[in-house]
Amino acid sequence: MSTSHGICRLSMVPVRNEPSDKSEMVTQLLFGDHYEQLQTDDGHKWARIRMHFDKYEGWIDLNQHTEITKEYFDQVNNSDYKICLDGTTSILYKKHHINVVRGSILPISTSELFKIEEQLAFNGEAKSLSQKREYEFLRSTALDYLNTTYLWGGRSPFGIDCSGFTQIVFKICGYYLPRDASFQINEGNPVEFSDHQPGDLAFFNNMDGKIAHVGILLEENKIIHASGKVRIDVLSNSGIIDQVSGIKTHALHSIKRILKEAL
Repeated sequence: MSTSHGICRLSMVPVRNEPSDKSEMVTQLLFGDHYEQLQTDDGHKWARIRMHFDKYEGWIDLNQHTEITKEYFDQVNNSDYKICLDGTTSILYKKHHINVVRGSILPISTSELFKIEEQLAFNGEAKSLSQKREYEFLRSTALDYLNTTYLWGGRSPFGIDCSGFTQIVFKICGYYLPRDASFQINEGNPVEFSDHQPGDLAFFNNMDGKIAHVGILLEENKIIHASGKVRIDVLSNSGIIDQVSGIKTHALHSIKRILKEAL
């Protein structure tokens, strides 16, 4: 089967490990995320997709798929569209209101090189995808997710996992991160604990030594991360210390610097 192309035109779409509503959600499409359709299941009810941003693969319900042409797919790739900064807001899309969340991609561009093919009205807060922002903006963005419930595979203010949290925060700030912590650790430059700065990523390993958790460092040895909920705890040179109980919850593996500008 030849590859076709799609774009998310719903608030969010679950991407599952297998072609079934009962299968685990491995990630989510937010409004504006575009992807390649790789195949359909035997019943032609599910499509296996590869997200363009991070190359993550999984299955979506074909009823939630919006097909686009290869030309429009390429246009999206080459357009510096806007990314939504509001926690929740609504857009007028083809004369219908759709609720969207922070991190959604809006086909709004200041470039005159490309024709905007879709009718969309948006009055909320947004920034250009390519615009790289500094630590203070990253910190503010991360804090906007505070107390968001933990959700395996989630990428939204209504449920998010640890690597979905770091990925979407850095994406809003103009930086690329892969989807999973085990791949995010390959990005950026290594930093010694004694040299860490706010905005660095801290990675944590499980009992088997595998990378299983990630969070964003703040000032005063604090870390914001998704564990039960998006929360702020203390980082020591051995790991995360629960701010309430004083118990170590995660073992520190390493620290990486993604932001271009050091404080």
